[in-house]
Amino acid sequence: MRLSKSFRVSFVLAGMIVSSLTTFAGNEDRAGSAGATELLINPWSRSSSWGGAGVSSIKGLEALFSNVAGLAYADKTEIIFARTNWLGGISDIALNGFGLAQRVGENGVMGVSIMSMNFGDIPITTTELPEGNIGTFKPVFTNINLAYARQFSSSISGGLNLKIVSEAISNVKASGVAVDIGIRYATGENDQIKFAISLKNVGAPLEYSGDGISLEMLNPNTGILITSEQRVSSFELPSLLHIAASYDFLFDESNKLTMGFVYTSNSFSKDQYRLGGEYTFSGLKQAYFIARAGYIYENGIFDNVNRTNSLTGLSAGLSVDFPVGKNETMIGIDYGYRSSTLGGIHSIGGRINLK
Repeated sequence: MRLSKSFRVSFVLAGMIVSSLTTFAGNEDRAGSAGATELLINPWSRSSSWGGAGVSSIKGLEALFSNVAGLAYADKTEIIFARTNWLGGISDIALNGFGLAQRVGENGVMGVSIMSMNFGDIPITTTELPEGNIGTFKPVFTNINLAYARQFSSSISGGLNLKIVSEAISNVKASGVAVDIGIRYATGENDQIKFAISLKNVGAPLEYSGDGISLEMLNPNTGILITSEQRVSSFELPSLLHIAASYDFLFDESNKLTMGFVYTSNSFSKDQYRLGGEYTFSGLKQAYFIARAGYIYENGIFDNVNRTNSLTGLSAGLSVDFPVGKNETMIGIDYGYRSSTLGGIHSIGGRINLK
């Protein structure tokens, strides 16, 4: 029996992802040896509010973070933005996210998103002036995503996400490129059963460069001032693999509960298990009310002494979507919460869906 074209494409994508896992998979002994860990931070309110458990069911622009295959189910045009107080108010770190998705053709969707981290003004100190008072600097961390996803059939979709990673201060910078690959398969009478595999943050090692790693000194033999550049080590990206499943409980036309489970194999930290639920109620002239909750478990998460993750696992959130105008444009307002040892993390976002 001949395989369909869509099945063959999905089979090839799955093979690429699983084979890559053997290359990039790691263990707890490698914890702390990766860089660019901002790639692990979900900037979006909806998907983060149920612990990222919706890897197999996520649709639209937020799929760029979880599983790029879900981008294929975006509406004609989707615009989202979000702001997060990362690690609570004590850290004074702000995350800003913005994204745009546009359907291209009948089955393809292109998406772009930007996440930036604002650390505020940090005092400049030197060995001669450890107390500072000589000015401030601002670190700039930016992730740019350029993605394309496609529905190969009514049940199979896949996508590719190209990431540009940049970390910089005034005189030192590191930048590079990473790739995400994802596939999704839906089955059942109403496509209520979904499976997905997503490989994230695969790329070459990064290395810092710039005047900040140079050192001026006097040559003791000639008395001439010379500049020498210090050697720096490169660092790996925090690659990971999601294996996910979800099920939609369809109670009636207005009530739906989606339960999701994800196993995450991290190359440079402990493996994680994500469990979450999303309840959707549609009513009041087609307004949508959505409630979410989730938990991320990893070994030692309940141990206050030996815990290695600042996030304590619990998350929850709410969304309201309502139509405006005659063209069924949907406006959405999102709120998400994540618990951490430094305080509650709050995400507020909004979206516009043009159909």
